Amino acid sequence: MLFGCSDSRLAAEIIFDRGLGDLFVVRTAGHVAGPEVLGSIEYGVSVLGAPLVVVLGHDSCGAVTAASVADRDGNVPVGYLGDVVERVMPSVLSARAAGHTDIDAFVRTHIRRTVDGLVGRSVLLATEVAAGRCAVVGLSYRLAESTVDMVNSHGPVPTVSDNPHQ
Repeated sequence: MLFGCSDSRLAAEIIFDRGLGDLFVVRTAGHVAGPEVLGSIEYGVSVLGAPLVVVLGHDSCGAVTAASVADRDGNVPVGYLGDVVERVMPSVLSARAAGHTDIDAFVRTHIRRTVDGLVGRSVLLATEVAAGRCAVVGLSYRLAESTVDMVNSHGPVPTVSDNPHQ
């Protein structure tokens, strides 16, 4: 299953060469994870038996950029957009504290924190990862190159099959 940013350039089926119905996909701006997302991921793992949860972020992410600008300027957007920015802000602050200054480093930090947060917040997911039945992997997609880099992972990462339907 895939949990990714809602940016339309991140069409999971195209990026991972899968057909419709092959992936269980959950997307939010900046891949922020509230209760609905956690419940959806738990459904995918416990009911559908997904052995892998991929958190897919990408370079030049608008939500991460908005959080960086809000941190720099001190102005958080109003409404629910402000909620998204506030949920991404800890990643930006963590990256800045580590000496990073560019958006792509902020994105990688946000991916890492999202992966860690999913496993840390979901007892079901943590249990499945600890039992070796599921892995949670953070990937960063580079839009211009159409490449994916691993950022971090929890649990046994399945090997890639030549058959896209396995």
